[in-house]
Amino acid sequence: MLWSPHDVVDALRQPREAYKNSDQRPWPPPKGPWVMGQTWSDLLFAHWPVEPDVLRRHIPPQIPLDTFEGSAWIGVTPFVASGVRPRLMLPAPGVSRFPEINVRTYATIDGRPGVYFFSLDTPNPVVNELARRTYHVPYFRSRIAVGRDGARIRYASERTQRDAPPAAITLAYQPHGAVYKAVPDSFEHFAIERYCLYTMDGRERVLRADIHHPPWPLQRAEATIAANGMGDQVGVDLSGEPILHFAHRQDVVFWWPGAV
Repeated sequence: MLWSPHDVVDALRQPREAYKNSDQRPWPPPKGPWVMGQTWSDLLFAHWPVEPDVLRRHIPPQIPLDTFEGSAWIGVTPFVASGVRPRLMLPAPGVSRFPEINVRTYATIDGRPGVYFFSLDTPNPVVNELARRTYHVPYFRSRIAVGRDGARIRYASERTQRDAPPAAITLAYQPHGAVYKAVPDSFEHFAIERYCLYTMDGRERVLRADIHHPPWPLQRAEATIAANGMGDQVGVDLSGEPILHFAHRQDVVFWWPGAV
């Protein structure tokens, strides 16, 4: 199988695009070399407010829970990853482009706002295994279909991993309006402009993995959600109207996780 020209172009663009701007970060990027690059496309950020105590019981006590205007927030983010590859390597044919959907909330430790993942779903078995081993994040096998009708994106995901809680969603979404960047103290800045993830390792240590990218190029979004069971795994009903944002593309680089 040959490399996809699309993925090779993505790989060459990633570090150049990711480092276009660092001024927006609350802390500088790590001084050491990044270890992995990705390109994320056609992202929907769908957020629902949740009582903090409801989410608190699903998060390790060592990780604090961020709130905005008194609410904790759960986010569901479908997108397509491409050009996924280690530093100094081309994307591996057949495994470097795949759909993904994550379920997340937010935490800040030592003044560094980050993301805490309840789940990440993808049909890519290589990514599932490697990400679990290296980043200690809860990836699950899934069946995902993505299609387009002009600017409208159709997305359906169903978790297929037998030893995991069930999770599924069917929706269609599209952007509208001009591209803009989140301003400090806004909800989208709170929920989207975050530059690390937090997780736990097998020794019950909190880990932080830094990421870097330019400020998010956001648009308003609209979505039709036919079914949504992505919150069932944490006992949250996501049937209400979410706050929606869209981003066409983001180039990202990652560093290894380290103990906080």
